[in-house]
Amino acid sequence: MENQPKLNSSKEVIAFLAERFPHCFSAEGEARPLKIGIFQDLVERVEGEMSLSKTQLRSALRLYTSSWRYLYGIKAGAARVDLDGNPCGVLDEQHVEHARKQLEEAKARVQAQRAEQQAKKREAAAAAGQEEAPRRERKPRPAPRRKEGGERKPRADKPVAKTQRAPQQEERHTPVSDLSALSVGQNLKVKAGNNAMDATVLEITKDGVRVQLSSGMSMIVRAEHLLF
Repeated sequence: MENQPKLNSSKEVIAFLAERFPHCFSAEGEARPLKIGIFQDLVERVEGEMSLSKTQLRSALRLYTSSWRYLYGIKAGAARVDLDGNPCGVLDEQHVEHARKQLEEAKARVQAQRAEQQAKKREAAAAAGQEEAPRRERKPRPAPRRKEGGERKPRADKPVAKTQRAPQQEERHTPVSDLSALSVGQNLKVKAGNNAMDATVLEITKDGVRVQLSSGMSMIVRAEHLLF
């Protein structure tokens, strides 16, 4: 037995047990619930193998049964197995509930550790940003000086694009000579300088005609400022 390699970690011991008892232990995937008191069976079956001590077996067994994949296997209706894979009774509801709580607590610890790590990263990034020296603004480089006596190159004149506008026909309007020819709601033009604005007749009075411009403003206009 002196030439046997020595297992140094609990993971190596678990890998050995999965190879030695494949119907009981597994190195990956969901693990099967173990028989109650299986530690004593292990001591009897592997005593002296791989120079394993009881302390190593107990530590490896504790790591195996506290892993997430083992806790996932502790569920209602699952059967416990011995070292050879033989069923050794169905799991109690109390054991199933205990495994569920252990799994929730383990997940909560992992989430808390991740949140703490993220907070530390943010604090470090913020501190690095505050300590960073402000950047200096770059000044524009001066234009290169022309050598004395050097000839200047003539600049090519850019062709000016000529745009031709189509002649617009001037609109012609007829002045209103008789207010009696107007009616409420009629559309016409109001002369303002050289421009003629659209308007609508609102009321015909003796002083003139009340109209409403397209802008919404209403005003009284005399006949000479009205156009058809």
